[in-house]
Amino acid sequence: MIITYFVHSTTMDNEAGRATGWSDSDLSPKGRRQAEELRDFVKNRFDLVWCSDLGRAIETATIAFAPTPLETDWRLREIDYGKLTQEPSDIVKQDLTKYITEPFPEGESYSDVAVRMLDFLRELKRDHCGKSIALVAHQAPQLALDVILHKKSWIEAFRDDWRHTRSWRPGWDHDISLAG
Repeated sequence: MIITYFVHSTTMDNEAGRATGWSDSDLSPKGRRQAEELRDFVKNRFDLVWCSDLGRAIETATIAFAPTPLETDWRLREIDYGKLTQEPSDIVKQDLTKYITEPFPEGESYSDVAVRMLDFLRELKRDHCGKSIALVAHQAPQLALDVILHKKSWIEAFRDDWRHTRSWRPGWDHDISLAG
């Protein structure tokens, strides 16, 4: 079963260089334009769209995928940065390898994100087999897909993250039959 993963559009926090985590940030004008431009690319391609329950993912999905049915799930949330939420991204993300198994202070670890993503993928595979599904979420869940489905280490997932080269594209396909 193939799913297509999309990252939410640019937010005000993205533009300000803040790590948003489980708090929320509105889409910026640039982000709203990105979601509107994505609409033509995704038009009528999906049976169902799942997104994080955070506003930036919901807003992106609502703009880009309407009228496709939209479901939200907390397991697609960004990592919880805990006490570091809203701090400058360059400080929070300076050495992500510290948080592979150790949680952010009063937050969660990347391994925690992988556990919730694997649970979500198993449920998706069980309940929606044969459907064309889009996911709209965040950086940590996307990297967790690389770890779960493509057998990358977290260090490889961090290193290969498209954000380093700004090589965004409109959707990444993943075969979730590889999820245990």
